[in-house]
Amino acid sequence: MPAITVDNPLTLPRVTVPAVPAGARPVLAVTTAPSGFEGEGFPVRRAFAGITYRHLDPFIMMDQMGEVDYQAGEPKGTPWHPHRGFETVTYIIDGTFIHQDSHGGGGTITNGDTQWMTAGSGLLHIETPPEELVMSGGLFHGLQLWVNLPAADKMTDPRYQDIRGGQVKLLTSADGGALLRLIAGDIGGHSGPGVTHTPITMIHASVSPGAEVTLPWRSDFNALAYGLAGSGTAGTDRRPFRMGQTVVFGDGDTLTIRAGESQDSRSAHFEVVLLGGLPIREPMAHYGPFVMNTHAELARAFEDFKAGRLGTVPAGAG
Repeated sequence: MPAITVDNPLTLPRVTVPAVPAGARPVLAVTTAPSGFEGEGFPVRRAFAGITYRHLDPFIMMDQMGEVDYQAGEPKGTPWHPHRGFETVTYIIDGTFIHQDSHGGGGTITNGDTQWMTAGSGLLHIETPPEELVMSGGLFHGLQLWVNLPAADKMTDPRYQDIRGGQVKLLTSADGGALLRLIAGDIGGHSGPGVTHTPITMIHASVSPGAEVTLPWRSDFNALAYGLAGSGTAGTDRRPFRMGQTVVFGDGDTLTIRAGESQDSRSAHFEVVLLGGLPIREPMAHYGPFVMNTHAELARAFEDFKAGRLGTVPAGAG
């Protein structure tokens, strides 16, 4: 699991719930992510498959990439491809990925780093493992999240944010039983480094065996939890969920996650990604790499891509 951690979470700022009782978010559903392949053939779990968009808004999709222990010559990435109308968030837990895009953004991310790409009006990009990883093989594990943009921001200029693992806000739960990595948004008066067009919260939590964490959660946000490793429960009624499963929460002001008393040998903690966002509540037209508001806008995106108006592959690029 990630390189970004601390030996003693009790040294970190704590996130507590208000003294006045708040409404606990109930669990509406637990779904299991089907497996598939992306790009040049790396394995993914489709975290949001089967979940109605009204529970996801403003999130569109999320893939868990790996966890896979590649042999030499096996690591894979994606070819050059276009995007328009949304943001991609790539969070690398183990391993290394290199990003390059036609708008000049790019960098190498590894072990707890995040790249936040606002496609906006459109660009081309590519994600590949470094040559040394291809030659040697090794562990690869990460997430890619797609965040919708409201109509007013669909054609904004592209932007690339390189968020180093050391920049995330490290917090702990009220009793120190959970390490919280705040990548974007606000929780309990603390802010993460990610700059977003659409208000969201993104947290990677490592919950110690048997520990429970209850967090304040904006009542106007939706709320989702995805198991990266291990097992535990969600909600005050302790609905079981595990690695590869997504929890959809209902309305309320707090959400609760609890780790099982014992975890599998691969992970000492229950590893969970917590997501919340302010629903955009606009029509969405999604096809392949484009997310717009109407079918006419989708058609225009394909036309612009074919005409080269979304950018060109930089000279000398792979």
